[in-house]
Amino acid sequence: MRLVKSLLDRCFDLITLLSENAGGLSLGEISRRLDVPKSAAHRLLTSLCDLGWAEQVPDSGYYRLSLRLAVVGQRLLAGTKIPDICQPILDRLADTTKGLGRIAIIDPDGLTWIAHSQGVRSGLIYQPELVAKVPLHTTANGKAWLATLDRDEALARAIASGLGRTDIGGPRAITTKQTFSAALDETQEQGWASAIEEAEPGVAAIAAVIRVSGQVVGTVSVAGPIHRFSPVVVPEVAEQVKSAAQELSELWPYRISLPGRQTPAVAVPKGIEEAV
Repeated sequence: MRLVKSLLDRCFDLITLLSENAGGLSLGEISRRLDVPKSAAHRLLTSLCDLGWAEQVPDSGYYRLSLRLAVVGQRLLAGTKIPDICQPILDRLADTTKGLGRIAIIDPDGLTWIAHSQGVRSGLIYQPELVAKVPLHTTANGKAWLATLDRDEALARAIASGLGRTDIGGPRAITTKQTFSAALDETQEQGWASAIEEAEPGVAAIAAVIRVSGQVVGTVSVAGPIHRFSPVVVPEVAEQVKSAAQELSELWPYRISLPGRQTPAVAVPKGIEEAV
C-alpha cells in the first residue's frame, strides 16, 4: 500500500509540475524538481504519455501535459454549474466598474482562477498574464482569503507564495511579515482587500471572499489601471465587489463537504522564514 501511495503521490506531483510549465520541461529538470532519479521520472512520463495525459515535444524532447487534462478540467468545471450561474454576475460587475472581473476558488494549494470578464473593450485595458494560480501575498484576492485564516497559517502561506522576496510583484509589494499582518488586519476590519501596485506596476485591484454556509469557497475581484482607482472611487468599487461576492455566495452551485476539512500543511522554503 505504501508503494502504491508513493507512486500516486509522485504521479500527481508530476502532473502538478507540468501543469505549471505548459511549455514543457526536460527530463533532467523534471528529475531535479521532483527530487527523483531520472529513471523513475522517465517511467512516470512514459506511462502518462502511453495513457494520453502527456506528450513529448518532437523538436525539443521536452515533456508537457496533453490537452486531455484541460478537457477533463473543463468538463468538471461545467458540471459544477459555476460558469453558468456565476458568469453573468461577474460580467455585470466588470461592466459596472469598467475593470477586469475575476473569480478564484480555493483548492488544497491555494487559489486558482476559474473565470474572468473584461469590462472595457477599448482604450487602456488591463490584460494580466495568463496563469492559473493566484499569487497570495501580492494580490487582493490572496489577501482577502488569507485574512480569513488563522494568522500563523496565513503568514506561512504568504511566505510560501514569496513574501520576503524582492524580485516578486510590483513596486509596492509588501516584503515583511509585520506589514503584511497589518494589511490582513485592515482587510478583516473593512471586509475587503486591496492591492495597489503590489502585483504589477500601474495596476490596482479590490477583492472580497465568497462564503457558503460561513465557509470561504473563493474570491471575486476587480482590477484595472491605477488611475481608475483613486481614493475617492475605491470605497464605491469595494461596495460593488462586496455586493457581487454576496450574490455569488447566495447562488454558489457547488456544494461540497466543507465542515471538518483538514487544511494541508504549508511548507516554507528553508531560509525564507528568518529573512522575512
